[in-house]
Amino acid sequence: MAQTLLKVQPWIFSARFDLSFILAPAVLVTLAALAWPLFGNAAIGETSPWLWLVLVVGVDVAHVYSTLFRTYLDRAELTARPLLYGLTPVLAWLGGCLLYWCGSLVFWRVLAYAAVFHFVRQQYGFMMIYARRERGLPVLFRRIDKAAIYGATLYPLVYWHCHRRQFSWFVDGDFIRLDLPLLATVAGIVYGAILVAYAAKEMILIRRGAGFNLPRNLLLVGTATSWFIGIVLFDNDLVFTGTNIIAHGIPYIALIWGYGRNQARLQGARSSFLAPWIARLFTWRAVPVYMAILVGLAFLEEGLWDGFVWREHGGLFGLFEALPSLEGSDTLIWLAPLLAMPQATHYILDAFIWRMQTKDTNWKQVLFAQERAVQQHAAQQPGRP
Repeated sequence: MAQTLLKVQPWIFSARFDLSFILAPAVLVTLAALAWPLFGNAAIGETSPWLWLVLVVGVDVAHVYSTLFRTYLDRAELTARPLLYGLTPVLAWLGGCLLYWCGSLVFWRVLAYAAVFHFVRQQYGFMMIYARRERGLPVLFRRIDKAAIYGATLYPLVYWHCHRRQFSWFVDGDFIRLDLPLLATVAGIVYGAILVAYAAKEMILIRRGAGFNLPRNLLLVGTATSWFIGIVLFDNDLVFTGTNIIAHGIPYIALIWGYGRNQARLQGARSSFLAPWIARLFTWRAVPVYMAILVGLAFLEEGLWDGFVWREHGGLFGLFEALPSLEGSDTLIWLAPLLAMPQATHYILDAFIWRMQTKDTNWKQVLFAQERAVQQHAAQQPGRP
């Protein structure tokens, strides 16, 4: 019965793949944070340099560069939307220069809120993907789903704005400080009411025989717990960094790899990737190479940041210590936005390349290739029309 339940679920790729790389990261990192004190560690310390390297460079910054395989390394995408891909990095850089000219904190604050928007929308996007088969349900049910996933992310953010935290998104002071603890309390009550409504909605669906959408519910549980644990329950930089990065970065890297695998299989020898070797990256054997490319690009970016600006991890980026320190220099007005351009470009493009409402788009056919194959196979079975 359990196998039957798994098979009928609206997975993106497969039960094993989705559970392992898209849904499990948020749940596992939350459990790890909760279990840490049980192993004799009364307090969770600061992020060590090597752990920072794994989390920030190996996951967070690396996931930014995974977008290349969905956009700039795909000839069909470039041909279909040349203005989007041509103007986005230029405008991101010029806009960043203008912001930095207004003040470094202005630049980092806008970038932080752009990142927050991106993180929130990713969870909403996964929610809508896993709810794609739930058609014909009352409009109220879909609105409750949206309210639940937004509440799972926005309530912790409201709490963060209203209470002092020992961590920041990018730099100290990048979030606007609101001395309104009552606002956080009200937001918490509203969020609690939304979760009650969501649970009631799920019970109604089960009673009606509509079934239980396992991936959608696991996504909500993982999002709600990781954001609450990382921001509200713990006031610790390591917990926030771990829950924030792992729950976001690993699923995105996996999504791009799974998409690339489907694309390579569907297109075969006539792959639209800019070079034939790119399609070969999307096999299980080539996963280390795929990750090495992403981590290599991320290491280069962070090395330039550390050499020119931060000077915080010289032991990790020894090759970049010879670079001149430009912190406080007017050169950063154009250099900092240039270094942040891949990240800003990622935020902007991600708002366009996964739009579920877009009709007649090829990306859905690629992403849900396994689902279409199963449906075609079922339609060809004897006794079916």
